[in-house]
Amino acid sequence: MRELILGGARSGKSRLAQQRAEASGLAVTCIVTATPDDREMAERIAHHQAARPADWLVVEEPIALTAALTEHAAPERCLLVDCLTLWLNNSLADGADTRFALQRQALLDTLPRLPGEIILVGNEIGLGVVPMGQLTRRFVDENGRLHQDLAALCERVTLCVAGLPMALKDET
Repeated sequence: MRELILGGARSGKSRLAQQRAEASGLAVTCIVTATPDDREMAERIAHHQAARPADWLVVEEPIALTAALTEHAAPERCLLVDCLTLWLNNSLADGADTRFALQRQALLDTLPRLPGEIILVGNEIGLGVVPMGQLTRRFVDENGRLHQDLAALCERVTLCVAGLPMALKDET
């Protein structure tokens, strides 16, 4: 089963994903994509680390997400990816559009074939105005397209607002 959990900043999406992973009853591997580029981000990472169960395997992978998913997916395992939006940022930041396009397509091609449960977390950032700058517009567009394509591949899609999950799709 694949689930995409979307929400804004501090919407409760990571907490919900963690609850779903724990409820799976499977061994959990958390694939994290954040990098501590500044003090504030380091504090955010520390907050997530403190909330995570100690027995989870944590894999730090800011760019090679598909490789990490492929390596750790197993029938008796739940993979939690937190978060797609930071992965997208990391992938776009390296400036290689062809490499990003290949990584994105590899994720979309690989996800349906992976065994076990997969929970993907992403930031819903497309509810506001169209950004002014070209780079920001591209990021918002790529994020929205990625979420649409992943939502089509997932059996369950949930939007989290104010800590409350709203089912957008449930084919379980």
